[in-house]
Amino acid sequence: MSTASTASFSSRLAQVKPSPSVAAKARVDALRAAGRDIIDFTIGEPDFPTPEHIVQAGARALAEGATRYTGSAGTPALRRAICAKLQRENRLDFQPGQVIVGTGAKQLIFNAFAATLNEDDEVVIPAPYWVSYPDMVLLNGGTPVIAPSSAATGFKLTPEALRQALTPRSRWLVLNTPNNPSGAIYTESELGALCEVLRGFPAVRVMTDEIYEHFAYGGARHLSPLNVAPDLADRTLVVNGVSKAYAMTGWRVGYAAGPLDLIRAMTLLASQTTTCASAVGQAAAVTALEGPQECVAQARDLFEQRRDRMVSGLATIPGVSCSSPDGAFYLFPSVQGLLGKTTPQGRLLAGDPDVAAYLLDAVGVASVDGSSYGMPGYLRLSFATSAAEIDRGCAAIAQAVAALR
Repeated sequence: MSTASTASFSSRLAQVKPSPSVAAKARVDALRAAGRDIIDFTIGEPDFPTPEHIVQAGARALAEGATRYTGSAGTPALRRAICAKLQRENRLDFQPGQVIVGTGAKQLIFNAFAATLNEDDEVVIPAPYWVSYPDMVLLNGGTPVIAPSSAATGFKLTPEALRQALTPRSRWLVLNTPNNPSGAIYTESELGALCEVLRGFPAVRVMTDEIYEHFAYGGARHLSPLNVAPDLADRTLVVNGVSKAYAMTGWRVGYAAGPLDLIRAMTLLASQTTTCASAVGQAAAVTALEGPQECVAQARDLFEQRRDRMVSGLATIPGVSCSSPDGAFYLFPSVQGLLGKTTPQGRLLAGDPDVAAYLLDAVGVASVDGSSYGMPGYLRLSFATSAAEIDRGCAAIAQAVAALR
């Protein structure tokens, strides 16, 4: 005879939502499995395979025995390659001891918060933000403080908004440039102005998530805060990885570079959680960083063409307003002009989640609502898909909008 369990779960877990982007992708997969024709604009990864020379490097590493644990901070070869990359591409000087490799950039962001946050410490997160930042703060006992922006500021944090968000309990500012979901890229002067504010708050660390750095279009140029404020090096963590630039999302290799004491603390956590990133993934990442880089330039050019195509496709749809982003591979169009309208089935579109649901149900276009990124009234649409799908999806959105009353 069994008895009902009275075991409980962490109270922190109750504050955490499922990742909206992961949930949207799962919904797409389920609908496709059920036979629906879905145009997927939720994709947060390149739609092409890992370049062949990187795949072959992984295969060679397996054949040569790269199947065992590595050090918790990563292999010496990869940490050296990361230091060389940061110097070559970003003009940043780090030693291998200041670098940690993890199972994706997400794990390293989590570990950085876990290593530094005490109960009710605050983390300033500019909106719109990547969906996981606030929940990772909550899981580690911190309090996310959302600093607003708007289309008028280019979806970027201003010095005034940063100053208003900072308090004596602030421990981190999270910057994501190029930004997911807006594609915004901070200029040298914009970063300089934010860093000037931070100089007045010496207890605040800076986390700069640069995972989309290679996808900057037109005259836009990616810069790290350390390029304009090297005096903040003792409290800045640079987070990056090989997932986006080299189409290696499933290899799960990210890295971070920062002050030695922080990297040591994060390595301690890794030793008691994941142990290390996969040995074969790390070997392939060395080739990605040290090998030919034409694949990265080709991906950037392709994404720029797709960006322009999708912006043009949305431009003629009444009620949808979309600027052309400087970076990443997402559009963040306003759908505020659709709110208050009614679907052919009589459902009121009261908010952006309703718009996203309507597009999926009516015409099979999958997107992610802007509310999940801290900015209601918008949708995130990924252009990491084929030109044919972009054209088909924009036409379907136009059809769905035309049917509204």
